[in-house]
Amino acid sequence: MVDAPALRLGRRFERRPVAALIELAARAGYLARGAVHVSIGAIALLAALDVTPRAEGVAGAMDAWREWPAGIVLLWLIGLGLYAFAGWRALQAVFDVDGQGRKPKALLARLGQAVSGAVYAGMAVSVFGLLDAIEDLGETDDQAKTRAFVARMLDLPMGGWLVAGTGLFVAGCGVGSIARALLDHFGRDLQGDRDTRRWAVALARIGYLGRGVALLPAGLFLVVAGLHARASEARGLGGALDALERQPLGTPFLSLTALGLIAFGFFAVAEGWLRPMRPERALD
Repeated sequence: MVDAPALRLGRRFERRPVAALIELAARAGYLARGAVHVSIGAIALLAALDVTPRAEGVAGAMDAWREWPAGIVLLWLIGLGLYAFAGWRALQAVFDVDGQGRKPKALLARLGQAVSGAVYAGMAVSVFGLLDAIEDLGETDDQAKTRAFVARMLDLPMGGWLVAGTGLFVAGCGVGSIARALLDHFGRDLQGDRDTRRWAVALARIGYLGRGVALLPAGLFLVVAGLHARASEARGLGGALDALERQPLGTPFLSLTALGLIAFGFFAVAEGWLRPMRPERALD
């Protein structure tokens, strides 16, 4: 039996083909978002188990895909999917396709969606930059990229404060993810039977908690780098995960965080399939 989302998408292709294509791209974007987080979490888990040398961020995790026979094709699909997700976030933020309204809470949520879109567009740029590096037989290094970015910011007027502010924003995103894990009602935005939604909510709570725990140290490293004006102290997500492992009880802590990131990835896939989408609101 075909699932209801597929039936709705098929009917939309008959009535509003442009809206249906936007919806299909957005759902593919959620799949790409999930694939990135599952990859980061899986490599972090392998690092915690001493199977791989260290945890990785986005570029490092995506670099692992090129070892597969179809890896380059998958990277292209992930990059395009991330651009599609960024575009969907823009529709949510600017055209309010979710119908959130203009009350302060809704505007704050739409601002968060706009920032999220910018972040995932940056991820897409990283993936396609990785493809260029592969063609040039280069290697990616998340930490080097992070430090180079911080060094450029430090050269700007008030650069140290800019870096520290960026770090506070990243750490704030981590706190926000943890708060969502504890307080949000994820199931209300999903369609499906009760058992499916219950599993999706469980994945969301575990996933947002793990994502928040991973973002907190990454943000704090940036704050320290900005206050000390030293790019060498900055860390990307992979470096932050590595730092977790070096703490007391670091291995089990990193393992749980990695499982949380994997859960977040699977929730992103489930959300992309189960959430209602109304792209025609932007077209109209």
